[in-house]
Amino acid sequence: MKHENLLVGLETSDDAAVYKISGGLALIHTVDFFTPVVDDPYIFGQIAACNALSDIYAMGGKPILALNVVGFPENLVEDVLPEVLKGGADKVMEAGALIAGGHSIKAPEPIYGLSVLGTVHPEKVFTNAAARPGDVLVLTKPLGTGIFATAVKAGMADDATAGEAIEVMKTLNRAASEAAVEVGASAVTDITGFGLLGHAYEMAEASGVTIKIEAEKVPVISGTLELASMGILPGGLYANRDYLKGRVLLPEGMKEDLADILFDPQTSGGLLISCPEEKREIFMKELEKRNVKYASVIGRVEKKSEFDIVVV
Repeated sequence: MKHENLLVGLETSDDAAVYKISGGLALIHTVDFFTPVVDDPYIFGQIAACNALSDIYAMGGKPILALNVVGFPENLVEDVLPEVLKGGADKVMEAGALIAGGHSIKAPEPIYGLSVLGTVHPEKVFTNAAARPGDVLVLTKPLGTGIFATAVKAGMADDATAGEAIEVMKTLNRAASEAAVEVGASAVTDITGFGLLGHAYEMAEASGVTIKIEAEKVPVISGTLELASMGILPGGLYANRDYLKGRVLLPEGMKEDLADILFDPQTSGGLLISCPEEKREIFMKELEKRNVKYASVIGRVEKKSEFDIVVV
């Protein structure tokens, strides 16, 4: 739907909608929810909240208000749901926003997430449609959360992998977003269900460019490559591979487990940021200063060629 005040809508598969209120204020609106990816209800609440808040950060905004979205079995309402809500509330508070209500229904399995409202200056909105040839690409969190969640269900996730994956998922993208705003990044998206290559493809298509990714430079959660080599893979990974056929060029002889990581659907993943080459050094220093410890330059933006994504 076209409207003069709707700055970002459905056209570019961006992370959230953006609506202009005045010359200096626009609202960012998003909603996200899912079933548990870990057994601990408090941690699940934290991860779900981080995942929803990430859409605001991907647009360069600040979250201000959130509403709980809940579907829960009746037998878990008294003991488990309060812990989930506490986890979500703590992360919303950490983000500097407020939870002001929500809606719940009975459901056969737990579902939790947030509808989040944020603010941004209308002229400073990040989208996935402004990556420019010559930009470098920075990923701010390691990949592998989808494979990890599958391993949890199979009882095959070791403590080291679990510790790192949980820490990654319950970390807000706030610091990475603030660094991108500080230096004036070109384009931003967050990495969630379509995986790194799926969301990179959306950026490439919306921007009219080709994105080149250096696979060996992509940060990966410890232990997830080994899990992938054992065939511990989520169904969404296969769906992402099918969706991207003909759009992604993989190098001949590429290790299958490394390719799988690039297609792995992420929960509360990092930001993929397209940054002008001349700002690269100051941007990486800003990320380091804000303790975005996994941030890595993983590729660059090139002029449009046959494939939307080229992996080397």
